[in-house]
Amino acid sequence: MKLLTVFTPTYNRAYCLHQCYESLKRQTCKEFVWLIIDDGSADSTKELVEGWIKEKEIEIDYIKQNNQGMHGAHNTAYERINTELNVCIDSDDYMPEDAVEKIVTFWTRHGSSKVSGLIGLDAYTDGSIIGTRLPENLQTSTLFDLYQKHGVKGDKKLVYRSSLTKRYPYPLFDGEKYVGLAYKYFKLDQEYEMLLMNETICCVEYLPDGSSLNMFKQYLKNPQGFSFYRKELMKLPSASTIFKFRQAVHYVSSSLMMNNRSFLKETPKKGMTLLAVPMGLLLYLYIGTKTRSA
Repeated sequence: MKLLTVFTPTYNRAYCLHQCYESLKRQTCKEFVWLIIDDGSADSTKELVEGWIKEKEIEIDYIKQNNQGMHGAHNTAYERINTELNVCIDSDDYMPEDAVEKIVTFWTRHGSSKVSGLIGLDAYTDGSIIGTRLPENLQTSTLFDLYQKHGVKGDKKLVYRSSLTKRYPYPLFDGEKYVGLAYKYFKLDQEYEMLLMNETICCVEYLPDGSSLNMFKQYLKNPQGFSFYRKELMKLPSASTIFKFRQAVHYVSSSLMMNNRSFLKETPKKGMTLLAVPMGLLLYLYIGTKTRSA
C-alpha cells in the first residue's frame, strides 16, 4: 500500500494536464497514486490519460463522471482513495520533483493520529512563495487559526489523512457546481490541528478559466452553494464576531440571488443576519453590476 494519493479534479483541461503528469513522472519518490477525477470533460482528456496509463510510468487511477463541479469531484475522490494520505493538485498546477519525498519523509517522522494532516507551501511557477510562509515558532495549528490569528496569507497546500476527508461530504445542489471546499477543512479544524511544513509542495498557475479568477460569476451561478457555505462559517466556534458578520453579509447577498425569502428563519445567527441586511443588499447589487459589465 502506497502512502499518498495525489488527486486531480479536471474539466476540459487536456491542454494543460500534461504539465501535472510530467511533474509526477519526475518525482524522486514514487510512493503515490495519481487519481484523476474527470468531471465530465468533452475534450480529449480521456484519450490523453489512457495513453499515460499505457506508458506505466506512474500508477494512475482514472474516473470519469457527469459534471458536478469541483466539490463533487472532491466527493468522488474521497470515496475512492484508500491510501493513508491525500493531496489535491489542480489540473493547472504541478509538483516540484521532490514534493512527494518531502511529504513522505515529514509524515514518517512527525505524523500521527493526533493531527489531521500537514500544511505545506504553494509557490508561483517562478518559485516565489504565494502569500507568506508558515510561522516558524509553531509546529501545529488549525487552518482557520493560521489565517485568522497568525496572519498567514495566500493559498497553502493541504495534505490530509484520508480517513478524515471521507467525513463531511459536500452537498450537491441541482443546477449548481460550487460549494466552498474549506467547509470540510474547517469542520476538521474543530477536531484536530495540522502539522506545519515550510516546504513548497505545489507550483500554481492561475489560468483565466480557473475558478479563482471567476468568483463573481460563481456567486451568481451558485447561490445555494454559497448560502450553505456562509451559514456553516457563521457556526464556527472559534471565529470572531467580525468574521461571522462578514459571512452574514455574504449569506444575505446569496439569499437575495436565489430569492430565498426565508433566509432570516434559516440563518444560525438571526440578530447578526438582520444587521447584515443593508450591506448584503449592497453586495448583491455590486456583484450584479460587476458581472453585467464583465
